[in-house]
Order: sequence, then C-alpha cells, then structure tokens
Amino acid sequence: LRGLLAFPMYGAALWLAWVFGRQTGPEAQALVLGAGLALGFAAWLWGRMQAARAQGRSPWLQGGTSLLAVVAALSLTVAAVATPRTTDAATDSASLPSQPWSAQTVNAARAAGRPVLVNFTADWCVSCKINERTALGSPKVAEALARANAVYLKADWTRRDDVIARELQIHGRSGVPLYLLYTPGEPEPRILPQLLTEGIVVDALGR
Repeated sequence: LRGLLAFPMYGAALWLAWVFGRQTGPEAQALVLGAGLALGFAAWLWGRMQAARAQGRSPWLQGGTSLLAVVAALSLTVAAVATPRTTDAATDSASLPSQPWSAQTVNAARAAGRPVLVNFTADWCVSCKINERTALGSPKVAEALARANAVYLKADWTRRDDVIARELQIHGRSGVPLYLLYTPGEPEPRILPQLLTEGIVVDALGR
C-alpha cells in the first residue's frame, strides 16, 4: 500500500516541476529535474549503504557517493533558482492571444468604447488552466471577442503580484480565478463564474 501511495506524490512532484518551468523557463526546469534525479540516486545509494551495514561490510563508498549526490542536487537547485526567467516561459500556444493586464490598459480600452475581458489566472491554478483550455481557448470565444471588438487581458498572479492582489480584493476575492467583463456604458464589470464554459463566455460577450 505504501508503494501505491507513492504514485500521487510522484504526480505532485511532476506538477510542481511543470509549474516551476512555467515560471522560470526550460533551462531552470531541466536543472530542477536534474536535482531530483541526483536526490533519487542519493536515496538509492543510502539504501545500499544500509544493506551493506546489515551484512557487516564497510559502506564507505556508497556513503561518500551518496553525499556527493546530495551536494550535486543542492547545487543544481541553487542554479535553477538563480537562472533568469526566459521571456517566453509563460506563453501557451493553445491559449487565446492576450495582453498583460494593468488598470491603465483597462481604462484606455474602456475610454475607446471597447469591451474588456480580464482573466486573473496563475500557472499553479488548476481550474484556471482548465478554463483556459476548454473555454477561453475555444475558436468560438475568439470569434466572439473579434465580433465585439473586445480586448482580452491576462493578470498573471503566478508570483503573487501585489498590484493584482489588491485588484482581486477590490472585487471581493482572495485568489484566482477571477473573470471580469467590462462592457461599454456599464460603470462596474460583470463577474463571470469561476467555472467557465464556451457558451457562458460567448453569451456574455454577445450582450
């Protein structure tokens, strides 16, 4: 049973590595995966060392190599954290083309009489990613945005940006997802459901 329960932990580790890669880029992600490999090798050597002790043999070789593997894992982790973020790390080819959110961008679009759809999201937010894949990434939503001459903005809260956090609080939220639709002539935005469908977004844009 313990072996079976390890698989959800492996899955969680893979998901965290994916989130880290989205935040930093493929180079840093590769370093983290290398650190995980080195740490796994160290754990395997530690087990071999315990077996050697049980058999009355000297485990100095396994112990020394295990220590070196731990040092390598730590070094790779530090290097991954220090790796500069690549500019395309947060892009997603399956996502609807968007602009970065800012209050100034919203105000400028509204002053021009254009609807504005704002997606407050984060790479570690599972429901955000599902909504982007199943609803916001839909060709019908893209067509509805084009028909309405709407602006689509993304507020990326992956790194807990303070400005975005304050905007979330203004709308009564402590986290993501949050979807706001500003329409011409309306003083306040409409808050869309947290679980989106293609139809919900298309209908909202068509009003």
